[in-house]
Amino acid sequence: MKNPMLEAVSLVLEKLLLISNFKLFSSGAPGEDKARNTFYEINSFLRGDVLEVPRTHLTHYGIYLGDNRVAHMMPDILLALTDDKELTQKVVSNKRLILGVIGRVASIRVDTVEDFAYGADILVNHLDRSLKKKALLNEEVARRAEKLLGMAPYSLLWNNCEHFVTYCRFGTAISPQADKFCENVKIIIRDQRSVLASAVLGLASIVCLGLASYTTLPAIFIPFCLWMAG
Repeated sequence: MKNPMLEAVSLVLEKLLLISNFKLFSSGAPGEDKARNTFYEINSFLRGDVLEVPRTHLTHYGIYLGDNRVAHMMPDILLALTDDKELTQKVVSNKRLILGVIGRVASIRVDTVEDFAYGADILVNHLDRSLKKKALLNEEVARRAEKLLGMAPYSLLWNNCEHFVTYCRFGTAISPQADKFCENVKIIIRDQRSVLASAVLGLASIVCLGLASYTTLPAIFIPFCLWMAG
């Protein structure tokens, strides 16, 4: 049976991660009017390679399938609204991307290298060095990616594009980016100044808005939770 408290905490963390990386979706994301003049040496990519491109705050990952095709996980709200493949196969726009993250719906789709990278520089198999894990054979990596093509649940913390490629590449789904964010949240929670700051803000809200359930309860509950968690 799922723990409601853990689910609530997970939801809050995901929204914080979305907010903290909002610039990721407002600049350099697919579907925006941006010149893409970068030339990619596609012949240097091998089937099964992990391709990664930097965004403003996060890194986007995909698996190269050969013939200028990249499999990658992309949040897309249209998947929940229509079955029209002519619409859903178009390059994902910022609005579709953001709403897809909020709606937690995505697809593992195939796009060209140019649409996947969208003008950014591409790193190849950089995860092999940064994670220091032994990769599976390239053909096995590509086959794993192809088997997963289609709709998929999405979570910034628990099931994102990095989880997808690490599962395909190493056999274990992990996301160092999400882990780092959670560690930063833990540091903030453990800092007792967070308790003091939340208490001061709570008292200020009570003074400004008066004694009401929507001000008093958070003013007590939030500092108490931070104190206990710290």
